Amino acid sequence: MSNVESAPAEVECAARPAGPGVEIHVPRDVPLGGPRAMPVRRTLPQRSRSLIGAWCFVDHYGPDDVARTGGMVVPPHPHTGLQTVSWLFTGEIEHRDSSGAHAMVRPGEVNLMTAGRGIAHSEVSTPATGILHGVQLWIALPDRARGTEPRFEHYAPEPVTGPGWQLRVFVGDLAGSSSPVRMHSPIVGAELLLEPGTTLELEADPRFEYGVLADGTDLEFQGTAVAPGELAYRAPGAAALRITAPPGSPVRAVLIGGEPLGETIVMWWNFIGRSHEEIVQYRRDWQQHIGAEAHPGAEPATRFSAVPNDPLPPLPAPVLPGVRLRPRS
Repeated sequence: MSNVESAPAEVECAARPAGPGVEIHVPRDVPLGGPRAMPVRRTLPQRSRSLIGAWCFVDHYGPDDVARTGGMVVPPHPHTGLQTVSWLFTGEIEHRDSSGAHAMVRPGEVNLMTAGRGIAHSEVSTPATGILHGVQLWIALPDRARGTEPRFEHYAPEPVTGPGWQLRVFVGDLAGSSSPVRMHSPIVGAELLLEPGTTLELEADPRFEYGVLADGTDLEFQGTAVAPGELAYRAPGAAALRITAPPGSPVRAVLIGGEPLGETIVMWWNFIGRSHEEIVQYRRDWQQHIGAEAHPGAEPATRFSAVPNDPLPPLPAPVLPGVRLRPRS
């Protein structure tokens, strides 16, 4: 999934003060698509926090009744300067991209797409999907890696289990499990499942800042209450992470973390750059690509290429705002 808002804009969302070193970020609702749009809940970026490590975008969706909403139908669209992490709880999504990759996103299996200098892709929920439920996450590439060649990777992590809990590490290293997908900064991402009344304690990297996204049930993170859909943030310095499920309910959560990126980024629509001028150029390159696809013989684009065998027409970029885009850090 990607940012398909027709007029993407910065929205001010204040963090709610919580326990020591913890912030609570409340999601905002974003419609994905047209009149029968599938709603998603976005907790990153916000005015009060743009990044957790290199994680720069957190969308949480479902359980979504595909028969009612039409599910996920995102035509070919571009990305630059980032990696997308697709992780499903239920359902199935068909992924195609301009690197030639054609794969299914299924529960418990991570699909990682590295945009690098520029990629285009599409995402469509499959006809067999009744309920769609999962997260889409973005990772900002550090300056040294953002011009890398586009690529696609798939990995199905083995679960790590303990008394009353299970986790799957889809990015980085945690609890003795290591994901082989290629990262460009110190980072971690995992799905956590806790039985009712269970407390899970994990060793933390004190260099990392961490976020915990509560799926459908209340939980506690570092002793702070987190409501469903909220994202709890912990600043660097923790030696351990503590997640607790309430006595009457199991918990599913997504843990993200990483060493602070330490760089300023400019983020608009599906592009990440380092200046307003770069974003303007990325948009121009994408519009040129669309024009070349629609009019054979037109000057071809150099940054983006077509998604092979995709039946959907590419998605035009929104109009840029009338002011300079502001950097985030």
